[in-house]
Amino acid sequence: MKTYIALLRGINVGGHKKVPMVELRGLLSNSGFKNVQTYIQSGNVILESSEEQISIIEEQIKTAILNYFGFDVPVIVKTNDELQAIFDACPFTKEKKEKSYFTILHSIPNAELVEIASKKVYEGEEYLIINDCIYFYCAKGYGQAKFNMNYFERKLKTSSTSRNYRTMVKLLSLSAEIN
Repeated sequence: MKTYIALLRGINVGGHKKVPMVELRGLLSNSGFKNVQTYIQSGNVILESSEEQISIIEEQIKTAILNYFGFDVPVIVKTNDELQAIFDACPFTKEKKEKSYFTILHSIPNAELVEIASKKVYEGEEYLIINDCIYFYCAKGYGQAKFNMNYFERKLKTSSTSRNYRTMVKLLSLSAEIN
């Protein structure tokens, strides 16, 4: 069994795509995953699986949610090592890193697409696209930012989901405890 972190996008936001965590844990446990844990209501799941192909795990989770809840949810699955590498690669100073958001991309985009997407500039906002993550910092905070994930998904031709520094730290801690 190997430990994975599944990041679900767009659930329990503004009353849309409601997924109670108790039901999600039960659903995934009944789908063959072991030691299923959730962290906060925004779609963070730590689980174990004997399956080693991440694409298969992502599809299993997506299919289970679609069949049970009736809607499609983008799912990105990482190992603890992969998520740790994303976290460690943050290019910002420690102070900025602690106020940053990590927009995790489903796949590493083509370099030409990264160059095109990187031309978008907003005053007071910084972002860097490195491998499968957009590291984002805004002095005013995420809620005041003009940064738009949909723009980057379209330009980079991949899906994504964002987590703040504290959530990343907690997910790494929870997944390390299982390993």
